[in-house]
Amino acid sequence: MRKEKRSLTLTDYMREIFRGLLETLGNGLNQLGLMPNTMTLLGLAGNTLGAFLLAQGNMVGGGLIILLMGPIDALDGTMARLRGMDGHFGAFVDSVTDRYSELVIFGGLLYYYVLQGDEVATLLVFSAAAGSILVSYVRARGQSLGWDTKIGILTRLERYLVLVPALLISRPGLGLWIIAIFANITALQRILDVRKQAHQDMKKQINPQNRG
Repeated sequence: MRKEKRSLTLTDYMREIFRGLLETLGNGLNQLGLMPNTMTLLGLAGNTLGAFLLAQGNMVGGGLIILLMGPIDALDGTMARLRGMDGHFGAFVDSVTDRYSELVIFGGLLYYYVLQGDEVATLLVFSAAAGSILVSYVRARGQSLGWDTKIGILTRLERYLVLVPALLISRPGLGLWIIAIFANITALQRILDVRKQAHQDMKKQINPQNRG
């Protein structure tokens, strides 16, 4: 059966580029006795602290902490793989924790803008959070039905690379506008990709000779 090639995401490329460094750090942390789930929870705790600073209006401080949590988020999966523990449940926990981390960051910004009485920025945070979660949900729902989709112009890593610099220059609104627009476009791209795969499967069922 012919297997359709799926394009690599920026996350895939970054994992390949930094594979050696991540494995070196992961081996070191494993030797210290740290568990992958410990790193996962540490990343969530750090992002929660960063979100707290954002809620207080300290965009630069919050951005710095969130920046530091980025590599930690990447290490848990590497550590699990090196330990031979990269099973489905570990991936599930990591994915759910990533969603919590993202939402708690948006929650910090939402709290800040609500206190400021900035209705436009409040709606902007909501739109950015909704788009970000939909990007992940569409893929997860598609996978549950047998259709994987990783395409899109603003996946989690890209959202991170947009939001953190915006926080560091105290211009969170700029990052939020980009995420609010392009995360929702990414969700739509994935919906259309799943639709395409579903139609292809339907054609194969109707015409078995085209399965390859």
